[in-house]
Amino acid sequence: MEKDIQSNSECLDLELAWFQELLMLRGKITFEQSLDESKFQEIGPPDFGKSSSNYAKLVRQFSMGFEERLILILALIPHIKPHLLDILYVKNQTYDSPFTEFGGVKGEKHKGFLPTGETAIFLLAGSNLGKRFTLQKIFDSKHFFAQEKILYLESTSPNEPFLSGQLKISKEYLSFLTTGEIFKPDFDLGFPAKRITTSQEWSDLVINDEVLQGISEIKNWLIHGKRLKDDFQFGRRIKPGFRALFTGPSGTGKTLTVTLLGKSCQMDVYRVDLSMVVSKYIGETEKNLSRVFDLAENKKWILFFDEADALFGKRSQTSDSHDRYANQEVSYLLQKIEDFNGLVILCSNYKNNIDEAFFRRFQLVIDFNLPDYNQRMKIWNSALMDEFEYEQEVDIKELAEKHELSAATIVNVLYFCILRALEREENLIRNQDLMHAIRLERVKEGKSIMR
Repeated sequence: MEKDIQSNSECLDLELAWFQELLMLRGKITFEQSLDESKFQEIGPPDFGKSSSNYAKLVRQFSMGFEERLILILALIPHIKPHLLDILYVKNQTYDSPFTEFGGVKGEKHKGFLPTGETAIFLLAGSNLGKRFTLQKIFDSKHFFAQEKILYLESTSPNEPFLSGQLKISKEYLSFLTTGEIFKPDFDLGFPAKRITTSQEWSDLVINDEVLQGISEIKNWLIHGKRLKDDFQFGRRIKPGFRALFTGPSGTGKTLTVTLLGKSCQMDVYRVDLSMVVSKYIGETEKNLSRVFDLAENKKWILFFDEADALFGKRSQTSDSHDRYANQEVSYLLQKIEDFNGLVILCSNYKNNIDEAFFRRFQLVIDFNLPDYNQRMKIWNSALMDEFEYEQEVDIKELAEKHELSAATIVNVLYFCILRALEREENLIRNQDLMHAIRLERVKEGKSIMR
């Protein structure tokens, strides 16, 4: 890590010195008119041909030219050396106001000059309209800056010029080009998703053969899906990405399966709780979901949407503006899911709550059922991991036969019993504790238990 920081800082120091020279030159060309425009292109950027820094690698990867490198370093400056742009605060003495051509905005707490698209175009084109129009393509959605989510112009209101948007570098690339760390976003107001992991293994998951077959199909797509889409004529007939729906009661292994897929395939899993998104962020659902999809594009992420029936429940007649807005949210999310080029898994505890019209959107629907007798036997026998044992009075066969519990519920029961055993400073699971714990779980589920 220290090596990445050092190599990045060395390259950035050279790039900043180059930028500062160009900034001074632009002033002389535009305002003093003491130099010709051709002088601007004569000052070439530093040669990073032998550098192993992340910054140099990125420049080489996309064969960045003069203009692209200047825009990239301009986007970085507020984060690494903000005072370099203080000179752009100078006022136009004629009108006693800032120079419009400099662009720039002020932050809420940041006291420095925050560059906009206008700032970049002014530095590169001056007053040359033809060059200005040509350079605007750098901020086009087809440019690699946008395609790879490196940098972008923040959206402005419909009545303001496009180039007045603040020039921003993505958090991922800011981290990558400075500290060298891979940025992993976490839940906040603008990113309604949380990265989830597991310490468990596939051997801890007790599921039936049909579910295993479904998991195998997902793994198969993760291995061969991109090649099928890109390298075969058949790829033109199919949409990007893969969409699966997991249904079944709580505690049957849906979330564990997703995290194990991520773990085994070395992919980050991000969970979005749709019920929370809709209730807490009503009015900004599309904006926040868009942030998740934008960050996930072209990354090795699995997007996991929990409580899917919050948006994909059976539809009723549209009677008011709230219903229309809800339909708008569903349509937006469906479009994002279908356009996403990675793996999306939606989860619902109640399959019957999902509108039938949505099922055709998925390549795969996997039903997770409560474990049968043999599976419950396996869970009761293996869950203690040979660290604890049942007292002689415990009849595992009777437990498995009489109590139709999910794997998660069985673990909760044993959790309660093990804490009781530790309180007694022993490793023995007692039958009376098991019965009490099962009774508590039944009460939680709104059910009763025969004594």
